Amino acid sequence: MLLDVRTYTCKPGTIKKHLALYEKFGKTPQVRNLGMPVLFAFVETGNPNEYMHIWQYKNAGDREERRAKLWQDPEWLDYVAKSGELGALESQQNKLMKPVDFFP
Repeated sequence: MLLDVRTYTCKPGTIKKHLALYEKFGKTPQVRNLGMPVLFAFVETGNPNEYMHIWQYKNAGDREERRAKLWQDPEWLDYVAKSGELGALESQQNKLMKPVDFFP
């Protein structure tokens, strides 16, 4: 199993607008292509402008295939354009992680 851990930071005062835009336009095509996320959450303590989502894949090839399909989806491309127009995202960090053997 491969976990894709993605942390995003929004410009102050824009996270609610950004998440609302994602819910309306980005969620459906992303779930359609990647499956349900393991986690999609915003920060309770720490930086209030951050949120995280984690996606699960069988391996790197599975991730590459599903993400390629996502980037060919016209609905996803429409969302990406709308997100760019909103201009809320400040930074993004991605980590690919593998679980330890003793916690399945």
